[in-house]
Amino acid sequence: MMASSTPRASSAAAVLAVVVAALCGIHGAAAQLVEDYYDDTCPDAYDIVKQTLIEAHQSDTRIYASLIRLHFHDCFVQGCDGSILLDNMTGFQTEKEAVPNMGSARGFPVVDAVKAALEDACPGVVSCADILALAAEISVELSGGPKWGVLLGRLDGLTSSIAGANNLPAPFENLTVLERKFSDVGLKDLVDLVALSGAHTFGRVQCKNIADPPADRLYNFSGTNRPDPTLNSAYRAFLTQRCPQNGNSSVLNDLDPTTPDTFDKNYYTNLEVNRGILTSDQELKSSPLAQGRTAPIVDRFAQSQDAFFASFAQSMINMGNIAPVTDPSLGEVRCDCKMVNDDS
Repeated sequence: MMASSTPRASSAAAVLAVVVAALCGIHGAAAQLVEDYYDDTCPDAYDIVKQTLIEAHQSDTRIYASLIRLHFHDCFVQGCDGSILLDNMTGFQTEKEAVPNMGSARGFPVVDAVKAALEDACPGVVSCADILALAAEISVELSGGPKWGVLLGRLDGLTSSIAGANNLPAPFENLTVLERKFSDVGLKDLVDLVALSGAHTFGRVQCKNIADPPADRLYNFSGTNRPDPTLNSAYRAFLTQRCPQNGNSSVLNDLDPTTPDTFDKNYYTNLEVNRGILTSDQELKSSPLAQGRTAPIVDRFAQSQDAFFASFAQSMINMGNIAPVTDPSLGEVRCDCKMVNDDS
């Protein structure tokens, strides 16, 4: 039986809580992102994140794909600042309630578990934005994909943007729109667009993203009352069984029907035979605009997994460099990833 706390013990616990809270948010001058950022302050950070993810995967085989998606959806809105993790607070609405995230973005409890483990080991040191970056790399590595040196040193932002989150690249958008949205966040090289789309080599997608307007590829593509002509007919027949018209829009389907939980080049081999599940996927190969632009990159990655892995690793580094917060006047290390620190 646990002994009841004494006044002295309670006082010590209170002091410890104040010290931990004070540690969160303490940091030096703005700096560039570097691989060894935590080598002195939290040398076991990578291993702590990795072990927590391995444990989470034992009960949730989807978690690796979900975590890399959180990093994507974070970096494309206000830069890689951990804004997607914030709950509703006075002054802003959570990005979790944006259309692309509502009922879709997941893995938040695992991020909280990682943060708790890191706070036990090195209080107030590792930012939530950096947790997302580390979790993305580790998730890819544990799924059979490439490793890369994650650049670290991001601070957590103080705001969120539901408007920005509602403007994330969408599954029904054409290549012109996708190129613009990637370019708008600084990813102007088409290799980044094609390589980062390759993250759809694992994970799941709901029927609403292929069978409901405006993403309907199966029954009324672009208002034609016909299916998308670029969709493989046998694959379409399979998907109509999974996603009947006016059926359950939340039913999950493999993004990669061949190796759904493995990070490999099969996303691109699927595009080669018109088996990309999303409009935004197949556009990279089949759009008239893709010829001479993104289609040759798709072909190269379909032929060489090494080429894909090398480009994906570099593109993840590029994405991780989208507007990171490094200025202490603009960010902090949150004590809790769901809320900004109480500065009262």
